[in-house]
Amino acid sequence: MPYNGNAANWFLERHLAEGRGGNIAFKEANAKGREITYQALSEASGRVAHALSNAGIRREERAAMFVLDQLEFPEIFWGALKAGVVPIPLNTLLATDVYRTILQDSRAAIAFVSEALLPVVLPATKDCPDLRKIVVIGKAPSQTIDYDQFLEGALIQTPVPCSEDEVAFWLYSSGSTGQPKGVRHVHAALQVTCDTYGAQVLGIREDDVVFSAAKLFFAYGMGNGMSFPMSVGATAILLDGRPTPAGISEILATHQPTIYCGVPTLYAAMIHHWEEAGGPPVAQFRTCISAGEALPAEIGKKWKKLFGVDILDGVGSTEMLHIFISNKVDDIEYGSSGKAVPGYETRLVDEEGQDVGTGVVGELLVRGASAAIDYWNQRAKSRATFEGEWTRTGDKYEMSETGNLIYCGRTDDMFKVSGIWVSPFEVEQALAAHPAILEAAVVAARDEDGLEKPKAFVVLKSGQDAAALSDLKEFVKQKIGKWKYPRWVEVVDDLPKTATGKIQRFKLREMG
Repeated sequence: MPYNGNAANWFLERHLAEGRGGNIAFKEANAKGREITYQALSEASGRVAHALSNAGIRREERAAMFVLDQLEFPEIFWGALKAGVVPIPLNTLLATDVYRTILQDSRAAIAFVSEALLPVVLPATKDCPDLRKIVVIGKAPSQTIDYDQFLEGALIQTPVPCSEDEVAFWLYSSGSTGQPKGVRHVHAALQVTCDTYGAQVLGIREDDVVFSAAKLFFAYGMGNGMSFPMSVGATAILLDGRPTPAGISEILATHQPTIYCGVPTLYAAMIHHWEEAGGPPVAQFRTCISAGEALPAEIGKKWKKLFGVDILDGVGSTEMLHIFISNKVDDIEYGSSGKAVPGYETRLVDEEGQDVGTGVVGELLVRGASAAIDYWNQRAKSRATFEGEWTRTGDKYEMSETGNLIYCGRTDDMFKVSGIWVSPFEVEQALAAHPAILEAAVVAARDEDGLEKPKAFVVLKSGQDAAALSDLKEFVKQKIGKWKYPRWVEVVDDLPKTATGKIQRFKLREMG
């Protein structure tokens, strides 16, 4: 059948035309254990598309998705694309104030909310005049509508014709100041990641069962748990809750995924859990991958000893949509991020933009067709990041003699925790809001597994002592998100600063 540029045609309608409509697309790992075929997903997403039109949501308007990893996520995402509406999958771990900022920035016309997230999301919908409708997946309170009611009377709409260069969806990424940035991706970008990493590194097949601990609202999780399996008609397992070692062990034993996608922090936690539990479950891994932060070599080696399968460590970004540098099955070098994925090119440059040689640290630039077009309403940042065909990653790397790229850190003091960017500035602002704290600075410190976590140095207000900080970690969680809190807090008399008053974080890092 002929396909227009709408990504929903290639990822969904193609499978029906080619005889894969009966394949299971998604299974839920929770007690309900619901599942949906490609045929049923095509129909459900078609109804979402028509319901959006019935609700007066116009083409190119935005649909905010506060949706857990459940069957409704792909229904809404692909339904929005079919209607020409722009879905914005959002991190389900953020705080109310951050959600309000995003809703106001994106001017979303409709929001889809999983019932469990209502206490955090609903207060954020105040003072958002562009938000005309709130749809709740579950029991809907007053002033909202439940998902089933929203779909009542909807017909099955086919994908609207569009250009492959048309904006399809947004993802929000934290900025160096902690302010979220709307990263805009086009329809063609999804297939590009499947044709490159999905086909040529992951080697995904129709008979694969995929489980991604990284959630669908992340670029990394979206590729792992949705676009890659949907590119070949495979099956993905969805977990709507927090991925714990015990919970993942049960999924591995019950669903027997052939591809597992995690982040280094979780790989380390799972290994520790199994060491205490007496061993891992029996698994059928064909491939395991990691991204989000550099994978310590020891974790990869331990995993290989447990399962006989390497972890393919790589690096990607929200701006590039998925992994563009990776180790490969026949080319593993633990401690490195690997080499450029086929279809991508990389450069390491100095501060003048000149290429650097082997063994010299430089900023990583990448070129590939999956790059975002810009940051919404942030022209200066867009121009600084997207330089023609090249995208600045903000990562510092050096190339080894083998041609592999070795991660050296960030250019702007940002770092990742459990695969999620953390801005020191954002954490510092949250810490400074605590009534006992006068000043705060945050740097990355490594835990016993060699993984980066936030460490805070705080100056207390006069008359306060360390006992006043007993609630500090929970305080930060409530302010800015559940993963950003400092794992270590050190009270100091003052913070090292430049003559102009800027905090010298490098001196704090030297203090350990």
